[in-house]
Amino acid sequence: MTASLSLVPLGLALLVGQPSALAVQDPNPTPADAAISIEAGGEAPKAEANSEVLAAEPKPEPTPEPTPASEPPPASEPKTGAQSREMKRRDVEWIRRWAPERNMGEIGVFGGVFLPAVNHDFYNPQSGQKPLWAVAGDVGLRGAFFPLPYLGVELEGAGMIGRIRSTTNDPAILWAARGHVVLQLPFWNIVPFVLGGAGAMGIQSPKILLGNDVDPVAHWGGGVKIYLNRWLGLRVEGRHLIGAREATQRSYTNHAEVLGGLFITLGRAKPAKQAPPDPDRDDDGFLNDRDRCPDVPGVSPDGCAPRDSDEDGFVDSEDACPYEKGVEPDGCPIRDQDRDGIVDDRDECIDRPETDNGFEDEDGCPDELPEGIKEFSGVIEGIEFELDSTVVLDGSKAVLDRAIKVLDEYPDIRIEIVGHTDNEGTPEYNEKLSRERAESVEKYLVDHGIDDARLETRGAGESEPRTTNDTEDGRAKNRRTEFKILKGVR
Repeated sequence: MTASLSLVPLGLALLVGQPSALAVQDPNPTPADAAISIEAGGEAPKAEANSEVLAAEPKPEPTPEPTPASEPPPASEPKTGAQSREMKRRDVEWIRRWAPERNMGEIGVFGGVFLPAVNHDFYNPQSGQKPLWAVAGDVGLRGAFFPLPYLGVELEGAGMIGRIRSTTNDPAILWAARGHVVLQLPFWNIVPFVLGGAGAMGIQSPKILLGNDVDPVAHWGGGVKIYLNRWLGLRVEGRHLIGAREATQRSYTNHAEVLGGLFITLGRAKPAKQAPPDPDRDDDGFLNDRDRCPDVPGVSPDGCAPRDSDEDGFVDSEDACPYEKGVEPDGCPIRDQDRDGIVDDRDECIDRPETDNGFEDEDGCPDELPEGIKEFSGVIEGIEFELDSTVVLDGSKAVLDRAIKVLDEYPDIRIEIVGHTDNEGTPEYNEKLSRERAESVEKYLVDHGIDDARLETRGAGESEPRTTNDTEDGRAKNRRTEFKILKGVR
């Protein structure tokens, strides 16, 4: 007898993708131009040498021995069994070692108990319905294929040996053929799963008992699989079966199964093949066991790259000074033996430092200011201006003319003209007045043939007094003009 069934919907949420686990020397500052008052017989500070200039030949350092490169680090440890490089997968942590994989098959046997409903529909109408014992033995075979680690299909065949509730407790043989979809969590060796599907279930017995009958039956359930190694696994599960109800065409009743099984797996990934070691990893023609730098292409005699010990761009074999940073043409530094900031090839006195006093500072030799220049260093007496004016008095021109003569005699001398005032008036006015007076002196010198590139001016106002401004004599001394010799620029 055949009955139509209303099947319970299967509430199985499909996974949308595989987890990621299954995817497969400091330069010194150049001295700035500074205005300095030079006393007779004084000596200016020495300029420090540029960092590229060395004073003395340093002692060579020993050639650093290259450290032999070790074998390349092994590939990172595989995170999934499919990535393993070993047949027994001991390079993968146990809990993930035998997790499900793509395109894997399973064949197994199972056994358990079948719990039929009292109001089952497994009978021939001509024989009449009789209840079965509450528990029946259940054995069977199954085969599954998993195209994805989390999704597969499975077919089963089962046989149940039950007994009819009667005075004689006669045996009855039930059978089932069914298929279902399996969803599982494929992250570990221990795999929870759910399944759902349908099939046919029937009974065979003498006609005077239940006769022969076949009914459609749906089922769903869940359980756990444990993968023991590459080939074997265990499985336990429970199922809810939904079949036709006794003598009813449009209703159903419920049966149950509790099953355990053993299965073998097919199609697991084989160990990942490793390429044989490269005998010349850097492809420089020196085999690894004779190459002191096996991971860096090199040259004779040891297979290492040409060295540049001082890192100046000249390899040691072409560097005349391999342990000192240098420049063209030979890789040696430009020397400055006396450390006066003037390199030896431009220094007329390579073993005596230049005196930085503004006079012939470019020749690299020590010197003193000539007496004529000393006269025009510091406060220049005799330069006076009209009251509260920038006009130079005629009486001052004799002093300025002598200054012009000295400047003509020593054309490399550069000076700064600094104007000063007393504290009468506002600081702003005094700064402006002192600057304009310095510019008036500059104009006089330029008008008489001195190159203005040799002259600078500054107005100090009342900010740099020589003495007190509390007396008339002190204020007179503070109103002054100074010449300061400027150092040369290197």
